[in-house]
Amino acid sequence: MSSVVTGAVAPASSSEEGETLRIRGGRPLTGRVEVKGAKNLATKAMVAVLLGNSTSILRDVPDISDVGVVRSLLEVHGVHVTDGENPGELVFDPSGAVSANFEQIDAYAGASRIPILFCGPLLHLLGEALIPDLGGCRIGDRPINFHMDALRAFGAVVDKTYEGIRITAPDGLHGAQIELPYPSVGATEQVLLTAVRARGVTELRNAAIEPEIMDLIAVLQKMGAIISYEPNRVILIEGVDELRGYDHRCIFDRNEAASWAAAALATDGDIFVGGARQQEMLTFLNVFRKVGGEFDVHEDGIRFFRGGELRPVVVETDVHPGFMTDWQQPLVVALTQANGVSTVHETVYENRLGFTRALVQMGADIVVHSNGIADPARRVPRRALEQAAVITGPTPLRGADVVVPDLRGGYSYLIAALAAEGESVVRNVGILRRGYEKLFAKLDTLGADFDVIG
Repeated sequence: MSSVVTGAVAPASSSEEGETLRIRGGRPLTGRVEVKGAKNLATKAMVAVLLGNSTSILRDVPDISDVGVVRSLLEVHGVHVTDGENPGELVFDPSGAVSANFEQIDAYAGASRIPILFCGPLLHLLGEALIPDLGGCRIGDRPINFHMDALRAFGAVVDKTYEGIRITAPDGLHGAQIELPYPSVGATEQVLLTAVRARGVTELRNAAIEPEIMDLIAVLQKMGAIISYEPNRVILIEGVDELRGYDHRCIFDRNEAASWAAAALATDGDIFVGGARQQEMLTFLNVFRKVGGEFDVHEDGIRFFRGGELRPVVVETDVHPGFMTDWQQPLVVALTQANGVSTVHETVYENRLGFTRALVQMGADIVVHSNGIADPARRVPRRALEQAAVITGPTPLRGADVVVPDLRGGYSYLIAALAAEGESVVRNVGILRRGYEKLFAKLDTLGADFDVIG
């Protein structure tokens, strides 16, 4: 057993995050798992209920800790949240919405960065929004200046205090011309949630266009918003005076679906991911096939398995419709078993390759280039913050004692431990509850050999 290996470790914020698994690897994962609604849509659709003047219903909500955080934040702001008649349904009554203080918000937010997206709806509803110090996965700089600049463009006043940030709108919010320096998902969500009730028209340029963004637009349109999108990442929002509640079923979680697909590759398994859809995963599926994976698309999901010997690939992460940064970490584990040299160019977050240190300790041959690698064949423009990982395989993986650093990196450690020969101890696995519903039950269904030891 090796010494404990850590990535950029986020401090545990609860006893759950301190959970530990003992995993006996070397078994293929086989069977069926179901994915529910996307974390990156469900939590934002929950925030949107503050914009409506009547009850909202959200369906296929995943049972993950990030959803619990947003539910608690809504409740502390006076929103009545109840479970619906069917599993995965939440019902929201915003009629009693009130202000909350820094201490209340901070107590429920924990490591989540979701409070920043409450700003627009709370400014419309109450005239004030408070943001404590923000957390989140430690995968690189996630500045909030995009958010603050957008709110100022709408007419908000941003004041920093020793407790956090206080935002007010003494004259209300008005439409704005906004161009994002980078097609940030969070900043695009901020603009959408703020513009729908601002006076006049908002034009957002260089917007993110991820499927979860499109699904959020669908939610807002159901509420009465007027939103259109044009070519070249332009979104137009005509502000309205009033919005109503919604009834919406979340788009499936393509990040979780890709994670199980990578697990099938790495362990030489065969996993059917119920609820996965081809259209939203086209880019991932192309890379999956190039690596040597195969998949069968069915009406109710996608089956993932190996098609033979794994092959090396070159991957460049990018905003949608490019290869998601959340997909590269689980894929890297599978690439350690490919026959040849693979390169992963990470262009979204500058510290997202830190997780590879533990994989090296487990026997992988991975070299990280902190300033990236120039390549004339590349299609994604280089960014100053990018890194690159060169993975040479195949290399047998062996058991190790590792600490989960963040959500996707932590899942990668889990896959590596399941693919490795021998026993591994994976600590701090509670972080994975942020994005993976019923993770232990799913692992058990797929035949993983593990114990929860702490």
